[in-house]
Amino acid sequence: MARAVPLFSGSKGNSYYIGTSSEGVLIDAGRSCRQIENAMEANGLKMQSVGAVFITHEHTDHCSALKVLAKKYGFKVFASEGTLRELEKAQRILPTADTAVIENEVAVGNMLIKRIDTPHDAAESCCYRVTASDGKTALVATDMGIMLDGVREGAKQSDFVVLESNHDIEMLKTGIYPFYLKQRILSSKGHLSNAACADELVQIVKSGTLRLMLGHLSEQNNTPQIALATAIASLEKAGLKFRSDFTLDIAPSETRIQSVIF
Repeated sequence: MARAVPLFSGSKGNSYYIGTSSEGVLIDAGRSCRQIENAMEANGLKMQSVGAVFITHEHTDHCSALKVLAKKYGFKVFASEGTLRELEKAQRILPTADTAVIENEVAVGNMLIKRIDTPHDAAESCCYRVTASDGKTALVATDMGIMLDGVREGAKQSDFVVLESNHDIEMLKTGIYPFYLKQRILSSKGHLSNAACADELVQIVKSGTLRLMLGHLSEQNNTPQIALATAIASLEKAGLKFRSDFTLDIAPSETRIQSVIF
């Protein structure tokens, strides 16, 4: 049975395990190798079950453990051409590592992983939609300033979706971040706000995707309570009932025993 396990999420680091207990992939590796190992173990998963690592973009909160993980376990690393180039330039991965450019789709064991491009201030960022061996699908989509049609359609065609709910706009505007950083986050290549995420969730649920998770929450400009309340209010305004018509969770920033069967 396929499940999605959010190992870490947020500005301190991001990593998700998607698959079964015997076969899966890591989406991003943005904490230390030891932290990812411990999070996997806490959720009853073995590192040997990881068939490959897929990196969304080169920012450190998505790849900081990559060099050590790839060397220690020999994991194959997939990413866009632009992301791989930046990872190599920043020495986030060794020249001897097993890497491959993912253009569209690639099979890993009995799983199929599809790349979907995203708008972010990185070389060539993307998100990934994973089809498990039983045909069930999960999309992990964070780090994007606006929702593109490709991501939206990928979400509507999935059984489970992690969608970015990065910031509360008013908290960001009145917060301590310098003006240039606020503008970056609010730009079309920044991060999705709670309100933008909530609007998208309505369309996603109405399309039939009923298992949802909010990801990449800002520690400075958001809280889990605000993000959850914003999403639920938008969905219930559209006539959809929380826990009856859909499930909605928050991806944890630190190790927690948490998974979603999809």
